[in-house]
Amino acid sequence: MSEQWTNKLYFGDNLDILREHVADESVDLIYLDPPFNSNATYNVLFAEKNGTSSPAQIAAFDDTWHWDLSSRQAYEEVVLAGGKIGALLSALHDFLGTNDMMAYLTMMAIRLRELRRVLKSTGSIYLHCDPTASHYLKLVMDAVFGARSFRNEVIWKRTTSHSDARRRFAAVSDTLLFYTKADGHQFCAQYVAYSQEYIDGFYRHVDENGRRYSLDNLRSPSPRPHLTYDYKGYKPHAKGWSVSRERMEELDGEGRLHFPKSKSGRIRLKRYLDEMPGALVANIWEDIPPISSHAKERLGYPTQKPEALLERIIQASSNEGDIILDPFCGCGTTIAVAERLHRRWIGIDLTHLAVSLMKSRLHDSFGPDLQPYQVIGDPKDVGSAKALAEENRYQFEYWALSLVDARPQDERKKGADRGIDGNIYFFDDDSGRRKRVIVQVKSGKVSVRQIRELGNVVDRHDAQVGAFITLQKPTAPMTKWAAEAGFYQPPGLLAQVPKMQIVTIQELLEGKQLDYPRISPATFKKAPRQTKAKRS
Repeated sequence: MSEQWTNKLYFGDNLDILREHVADESVDLIYLDPPFNSNATYNVLFAEKNGTSSPAQIAAFDDTWHWDLSSRQAYEEVVLAGGKIGALLSALHDFLGTNDMMAYLTMMAIRLRELRRVLKSTGSIYLHCDPTASHYLKLVMDAVFGARSFRNEVIWKRTTSHSDARRRFAAVSDTLLFYTKADGHQFCAQYVAYSQEYIDGFYRHVDENGRRYSLDNLRSPSPRPHLTYDYKGYKPHAKGWSVSRERMEELDGEGRLHFPKSKSGRIRLKRYLDEMPGALVANIWEDIPPISSHAKERLGYPTQKPEALLERIIQASSNEGDIILDPFCGCGTTIAVAERLHRRWIGIDLTHLAVSLMKSRLHDSFGPDLQPYQVIGDPKDVGSAKALAEENRYQFEYWALSLVDARPQDERKKGADRGIDGNIYFFDDDSGRRKRVIVQVKSGKVSVRQIRELGNVVDRHDAQVGAFITLQKPTAPMTKWAAEAGFYQPPGLLAQVPKMQIVTIQELLEGKQLDYPRISPATFKKAPRQTKAKRS
């Protein structure tokens, strides 16, 4: 990686992107939280599936893997390549059969091979999962990285209560599988503040300046004859002091020695609370709460993880300037924390909605302090937009909506509200009433009937504006009908807004914007502005 590194945000299948764009041994730390429908029952997950149809179109938050032609091809590739992972996957196939769990493990295995390739010899990887598949994933990680590369199974207590405890113990934790590529990996121990109970129990003493301290022995752990000196009439321990006479005198001069009243006692060392780093973080994390419904950092993404979780991982296993990779980036928590902590980053996601959320989050969080980054894989011209539409019209729709900062319509409501692909919300007065632009996206042939239908939807939902985004050039009757639809008059503003607006993908790529009041946009929840950490 060159010194002129630019952070990168990729749209696409992370397997393809890893193979085509990420060099061998170029990444310092990998965090991945691969999507998996842990809410499904075991009866569903382990049901046999023998179909070989093409993969279904991927919705914005589809978090399931299915045994289909693509997973079968991935399975054969891994098994035919041989090695421990090939043998393991074959054995798992014999044990599990062809079901969603097997598809998930297969898709993870082929990607973990690539993640190991791009990881530096000093690098680390954290795989975030839940108990539904963690035991299988550990076997896969052992096969790919080697059992000796396993460092920790970290248990994150993500909540304190749960509603599923009627017929079992409540499930309140996730698992982080921590592996490294080799023994010489980067690791910086993390600390948390001592509990008040610990402070009261171990730091009971207070000096004349009000500083709390504990007393520690100065006993050598092994016989050290050259340290068996008397000091101010106090005898050494049987195996000697743990410090030299010169160091003992320094500690005495600094007021760090406690002398017992009786000369038969032992000198002890004062350890001041305000000089201690805190309690060492172990492999059970109970101090990082989940994102509450009222948290400032909550963006509404269903699998969003708290920034404190990623901050601990990044600070423990990387240095400033290191490259952090998240191949299942979601709403971008990893890259946002990496940016704040002065790391370089690579984010990958399969949906344009996620990429759009990440872009908004970065700009909202860091404003002018945001380091330059590239978005790779999204259409840059009409030709690539047409290619995306032909490949996956749903992803084309999400991408087109991102061009106008529109929120995709909830998939559960689309059936009832045909004609609504997305919404833009805004405020243009002091009434507190949220106004609405209804957006429709078309990639195929268009006609005046479609713009009329959008007009009906706008009227039915009492929206202020209708926006029709088209890949094709609108017909003359469409343009005429939109012009005759009239205007929306924002309260207190002189400028009128066309009630029906038609804009082409070409125009959007050239910088044209929809016309509506932007006094206070309210489409997406804004990520809170953040201050970057001080450089170490």
